[in-house]
Amino acid sequence: MTNLLVRGGPVMIPIIALSVVALAIVFERVRALRGARLDLPAFAERVFGRLRAGDAAGALAECGCARHPIGGVFAEGIRHRGLPREQLERLMERAGEAGVHELGRHLRVLLVIVGVEPMLGFLGTITGLIRAFMAWEELGTRVTVGTLAGGIYEAMITTAAGLIVAIPHYLAYHLIAGRIQDHARATGLWGERLLDLLTVPRAGSRP
Repeated sequence: MTNLLVRGGPVMIPIIALSVVALAIVFERVRALRGARLDLPAFAERVFGRLRAGDAAGALAECGCARHPIGGVFAEGIRHRGLPREQLERLMERAGEAGVHELGRHLRVLLVIVGVEPMLGFLGTITGLIRAFMAWEELGTRVTVGTLAGGIYEAMITTAAGLIVAIPHYLAYHLIAGRIQDHARATGLWGERLLDLLTVPRAGSRP
C-alpha cells in the first residue's frame, strides 16, 4: 500500500489529507446525530402535560435536556407564549432553523471534498501522462515499458484514489443530510402542535 501511495506522486498528498478531513467530519456528524436521538412523541407529551398543568418552568427544564432541535423550538415557544401566533411562529421557525443548521455543521465542507477528490485524481492522471510522454519524447525509440510505467502508475493510482475517497463520502453525505431532513420535518410538525396548544386558548391566561 505504501508503495502504491508513493507511486501516485505528489497529488496523493492532498488526496490523502482531504480524505482524513472528510472521514473526521463524517464521524463527528454521526456522533452528533446519535446524540440528538429523541422519542419525540414521548418528549412532546411530557412538555404538553406540564404546560396543561401550568408548569411552564418544568416544561422548559424538559426542553433543556433535549439535544434534538425540537428542544430549542419548544423552549422558544414557551418563553414567548404570550405573543400573537404569527410572531411566535417566526421565533420558533428561527430556533428550528438554528438547530437544524447545527446538525448540518461542516456538511458543506464534506460536499466540497467529495467534489474536489475526483478532480484531484484527474489532475494526477494528467500529470502522470505528462511524465510518461516527456520520458517517451526524451528517449525516443529507446523508450521502454519500465520508463513509461512511472507516469502511468501515477495516472491510474491518483484516479483510483480520488474515486475511492469520493464515492463512500458521497453516500455518507446524503445519508447524513437525509437524516437531518427527517429531524427538520419532525421539528416542524411538533412545533405546529405546540403552537396550537399555546395559541388556541386565547380567552385569558397563559397555559
